[in-house]
Amino acid sequence: MVRAVTPDGRRQRRREQTVVEILAAAVEAMAADGVAGMSLSDVARRVGMQPPSLYEYFPSKLALYDAVFKAGYEELNTAVFAVADDIRSDPLGTLFAGYPVFVRWCIEHPVQAQLMFWRPVPKFEPSAEAFAPSVEQMLVVKELITLAAAKGQLSPAAASEEAVRLYAVIGSGLITQQLANDPDGQYPDGYWNDLAAAGIHMWFNRYAPEPTTGSAES
Repeated sequence: MVRAVTPDGRRQRRREQTVVEILAAAVEAMAADGVAGMSLSDVARRVGMQPPSLYEYFPSKLALYDAVFKAGYEELNTAVFAVADDIRSDPLGTLFAGYPVFVRWCIEHPVQAQLMFWRPVPKFEPSAEAFAPSVEQMLVVKELITLAAAKGQLSPAAASEEAVRLYAVIGSGLITQQLANDPDGQYPDGYWNDLAAAGIHMWFNRYAPEPTTGSAES
């Protein structure tokens, strides 16, 4: 049975599509004028509406930044989580698979990455709702590291807040260096992001399990 689409349903779909277009236009505007230089009038012009109409979707510039922040983390999580199979069977392998995806997405989405990892906009602080996908990402990383330690893929010391923070710092540090000092460099050959593999292996070496040795009979 084909269910008819109600006028309210069509309006909702049009509204959702318009929001997607506004977010894309906001990213374009930030790419052109800098993240902090985005203006609502420019965003409105890019989607073909008058500035007052934009307020029907986003009541302020900070609200639009908030939506871009949230959408960025949702897209990043979708990309990273897509490489995860059964995280309980090989949590360390999942970490190693997700890490380059994380770095690549950020390098290929520099505007969103600046907003997500830096604080380029005065007075902008992501709302709890917008920040939730970031929290989700770190909880998954923490779960993977804890599982890897429990399975003996990492040392017990890996199941610590320090290990999670260091994992995050290595990735975000590479991205920051790349975007700040070689913004035209592409993944994986940028001056800084080509260190991605070395970075994750350096982290692993710090938390590698102790080699097991059997007792020798004399």
